Amino acid sequence: MTTWPPLPLDPWRDTLETLRRWTQIVGKIRLKLTPLVNHWWNVPLYVTARGLTTSVIPYGDRRFDMELDFLAHVLRIRTSDGAEREIALAPRSVADFYAEVFATLKALKIECSIWPVPVEIENPIPLDSDEQHRSYDREAVDRFWRITALTDAVFTRFRAEFIGKCSPVHFFWGSFDLAVTRFSGRRAPRQEGADSITREAYSHEVSSAGFWPGDSRLERPAFYSYAAPEPDGFRDSAVSPAAAVLQPGIERLLSSLRRRPRQSRAGEAAPRILPDDLRRRRGQGEVGSNVARARTVVEGLVRCWWGRLRPEACGPRPGSH
Repeated sequence: MTTWPPLPLDPWRDTLETLRRWTQIVGKIRLKLTPLVNHWWNVPLYVTARGLTTSVIPYGDRRFDMELDFLAHVLRIRTSDGAEREIALAPRSVADFYAEVFATLKALKIECSIWPVPVEIENPIPLDSDEQHRSYDREAVDRFWRITALTDAVFTRFRAEFIGKCSPVHFFWGSFDLAVTRFSGRRAPRQEGADSITREAYSHEVSSAGFWPGDSRLERPAFYSYAAPEPDGFRDSAVSPAAAVLQPGIERLLSSLRRRPRQSRAGEAAPRILPDDLRRRRGQGEVGSNVARARTVVEGLVRCWWGRLRPEACGPRPGSH
């Protein structure tokens, strides 16, 4: 899996909206049954060789995990006593999927209830009664999964070069994006009027980078970067790549995955690029929709804001060794 496929939003919008709600069902189960970890790091899902997983969830003297397998197109639930069940990912309503997930958990002697209202979604319909969203296009999900897996590899390598506090590379099912976050080491000013979720997530100064497939605010897939709190000069600084823009209403720097003239075509092989090679490529224009371009996007977007959070970081990249 070494190519970056196209992923225009419109052709798979209905599937995306269904899949997004299915991931919320799985993610809310993890949220309900795990202890709070700083910045809500007990909430996201993680990339695996086949899809997205909850990782291990403790349950009494047993453990279980749940994996959205995008190769076999099933939700797989496995327990530490050897039981395993599969639930089909196929055209079906969110309510039907919800009912089978909780019936399966009950059959495995796992009792759990969640708040059934989806979050970070316009006009939310309770998950247990949502008959509207019922699309599932395997080919589109495969394209989404391939991009997510390749991006995970880019983010993992980017994360590895930093020795300070850094989040895992994780998939947030609310906003439906893959993200990684660096921390400056300083506490952030208290946000007056912020809810408890926001206060916990942004208790310290952060610089985040991520990828998401688009939504009503930006109707195309994109890499993004932002800093919180926003540093002075954030909106006026020049960053690379040249395609990066400050998106009104989102307040994040974005670099779209849309093909442009002179970019590599979708489906081009994604070469293995070494860090020194990537540093040489920076500032030399767009490098195409492949691993090199993805890495250049991430480094270019983050470096500016990291330097403003930590001015001493404007020399060699912090933590590189």
